[in-house]
Amino acid sequence: MEEGPDEGAAVAVSANETSETTPSDTPSGTLTSQQLAAIEDEEVLNKLLDKAVDFDERRMIRAALRDLLKKKREKREKERGSRQDDLRQQALSKAGTGRMGMNRGGQTSNHQHKSHMHSQFSASTTSSLSKTTDSMANPAIATAHQSSPVAAAPNMKNVKQMLLDWCRAKTEPYEGVEIHNFSSSWSDGIAFCALVHRFFPDAFEYSILNPNARKDNFELAFSTAERLADCPPLLDVEDLLRMHEPDWKCVYTYIQELYRCLVEKGLVKTKKKL
Repeated sequence: MEEGPDEGAAVAVSANETSETTPSDTPSGTLTSQQLAAIEDEEVLNKLLDKAVDFDERRMIRAALRDLLKKKREKREKERGSRQDDLRQQALSKAGTGRMGMNRGGQTSNHQHKSHMHSQFSASTTSSLSKTTDSMANPAIATAHQSSPVAAAPNMKNVKQMLLDWCRAKTEPYEGVEIHNFSSSWSDGIAFCALVHRFFPDAFEYSILNPNARKDNFELAFSTAERLADCPPLLDVEDLLRMHEPDWKCVYTYIQELYRCLVEKGLVKTKKKL
């Protein structure tokens, strides 16, 4: 019999068991690629993907979802480009007018203003990320290990791989996300955003996220998970920004907690351990 964790034990993941259901108005039969391409709602495609069991059908749904995300991103980039062109024209127009009255004192003042803007950021102090690492011995996890000391070590390794597989399965349709581990795969914050977006697709627009805006990505993912899933922000954004790669133990702990919160919300189904 397949074993799964209870709410107090380490997270054991069943990647294809979720509470997401296909809307009643979605056809139950296999959809064609043309029909899938006509769907413009990410949530509908995600639910279809969760329900699909046929390999070719899953492949078509994933392709449709990737195309939809790409289409939204391109549309947003086009709109952003138009706004930037308008702003550039306005700036050139103002510069032409202002240059007539520019004096030496004005140039000096502008230089001082820029210097002030560049110097307003300071190094932050040592934070709570190391505390998160030290607290990896989660009381609930420790209790589970104590109750089964012989199976504790191999079970922990198995749970870690199952959780990694679950993350990979849930973020598979998202462009720019490739999860291979609990460290470097999460360094730009995009993977966190994709995982949260999978369960809360209306919370934010994934297609406009910038992998280079690491701070924005971390803050968006953690705040959304806290607001909608009641998942505490165990990771400190400033610590993550200072690191080239996050500590895998810290990321693993956070993903465990997010999974547990999703289970409590009824968004993920898991079997109780007998």
